Amino acid sequence: MPRRAPVAIAAAAASEPADAAPASAAPLPGVASAAPGPADGTTTQRITQAITTAIVERRLMPGTKLVEQQIADIFQVSRTVVRQALNQLSRDRLVELSPARGAYVRQPSVQEARQVFEVRAVLEAALVRQLCPLISDAQIAQLRAHLAAEQLALARTDVSGRTRLLADFHSLLAQMAGNQVLAELLADLLSRSSLISLMYQSAQSAEASAAEHLAIVDALANRDAQAAVALMSSHLHQVESNLRLQPRVNDLAAALRPVSA
Repeated sequence: MPRRAPVAIAAAAASEPADAAPASAAPLPGVASAAPGPADGTTTQRITQAITTAIVERRLMPGTKLVEQQIADIFQVSRTVVRQALNQLSRDRLVELSPARGAYVRQPSVQEARQVFEVRAVLEAALVRQLCPLISDAQIAQLRAHLAAEQLALARTDVSGRTRLLADFHSLLAQMAGNQVLAELLADLLSRSSLISLMYQSAQSAEASAAEHLAIVDALANRDAQAAVALMSSHLHQVESNLRLQPRVNDLAAALRPVSA
């Protein structure tokens, strides 16, 4: 797995011009600014976004070691700049820094997974309740355009694209509500949800999630706050229930014991 890290990061890095900062319009969860200086800050942000994108799009798995020198070679920067990016990702709870092991993609526990979805359920219910009476027809149209993009990604079996779009739907709602604090809290939770999905996802149907998003938008279009809250709560419960949030069995005898009919 560690040998996949440079490939995944390099692929994400190649998606942007070398001298460009991340586009602020792209709602990538977990990306925050860390700017020690104008030039280094831009590079630090590019490295931060490249690693974040690789995690969100399921190209870097939890537990993957992030070797400073390899990342420095990819971006042609010093290890000091890489270390600044890794420190930022550590603050975003996407990367774990250990004196003994170095840097690696975090591995959320089962308890953390449950807690993340509990908090998301509370925040996102409040989000749609707040948004419902305020949302404009133009914003509804924007949401429907996003749903169309989700359907295109599903039709192309674009796994990384649909993963990002399904998460970005929730970020888009937060942005429309105009509550920056809520949007920042949700961005953190969405990035942690991506890690949780990597570790515990089952054969959840992406089509089902997209259909649930459509129902939420329909409720918002009808300015039906009660329905929107109920649909969002049901959607998040369904996503959580489709994750295998059970501790992994470490005992060999228990793991090999036949399952009773």
